[in-house]
Amino acid sequence: MRSNIIKAHLALFASHVIYAANHFIAKDIMPEKINPNALVVFRVIGAGLLFWGIKFFIRERIAKKDFFKLALCGLFGASINQLSFFHGLNLTSPIDTSIIMTSAPTVVFILSIFFLKEKVTGAKLLGLSIGALGAITLIWYGQVSDNNSSFSGNLFVFINVLFYSMYQVIVKPLMRSYHFITIISWVFLFGFLFLIPLGLKDVIYNTDYAAFDTNTNLAIAYIILCTTFLTFLFNIYGLRQVSPAVAGSYSYVQPAVSFIIVIILSYVFHNDIYNEDIDLVKIISCVMVIIGVYLISKKPKSS
Repeated sequence: MRSNIIKAHLALFASHVIYAANHFIAKDIMPEKINPNALVVFRVIGAGLLFWGIKFFIRERIAKKDFFKLALCGLFGASINQLSFFHGLNLTSPIDTSIIMTSAPTVVFILSIFFLKEKVTGAKLLGLSIGALGAITLIWYGQVSDNNSSFSGNLFVFINVLFYSMYQVIVKPLMRSYHFITIISWVFLFGFLFLIPLGLKDVIYNTDYAAFDTNTNLAIAYIILCTTFLTFLFNIYGLRQVSPAVAGSYSYVQPAVSFIIVIILSYVFHNDIYNEDIDLVKIISCVMVIIGVYLISKKPKSS
């Protein structure tokens, strides 16, 4: 039992390390090698095929009443959110992206209040206020800072957080009725259908495949296999062993890993493109978001 808990923590930690590295890897190939729309289509098709390959061995039927919910999950969790994320990352700094992503548990909490009747306590309300202030400060700061930050890019990333949080709220009841591979497979299938009018043209006509090199192919493979396929499996495995609050707290890993990556790029590879992206405002915003998520996720003491 203890070994399973340790494995769960390692899986959750690994998933967020993968996410943090993805911010830099995906940023490096956009938009020169591939635009965000085409990259999202590649990601959804590639990961979708992997999930359906596993789904082939899971014989499970979906009730007709649940197909609409799965379609919404595909819209919010595999198309609009990913388009928003990669368009945002294309415009802003990976550091900003990693910090904004930590606000996801706060957004999920807000949505849960309205849709899942989540109980609101004084500590959670305080956490919501602090976390929201930190996220808003960072998004606004994007329009006045002199580094790679961008207001529109930060806003797109936050829109991604909003839609993915809506997906999490909708998919939660479905997880009680179906195998997670069944759900994810249908989510990616519906996500692909929604992406056809938005991104397929870019894949066929607006992508210069002749410009792809080994690094481009490896980056796309990383985004499909690691950032999408493995992280979904790691997160589900982790959630089976630990509470959602504990799993959500691992989002703190992303900005920490991003800071480390910037240091490595600067001092090992002598690439200082992101050096100016770490400043006091961003550090304070990051701390505020983390404090907010901690207060929201903390269980009240039993009397």
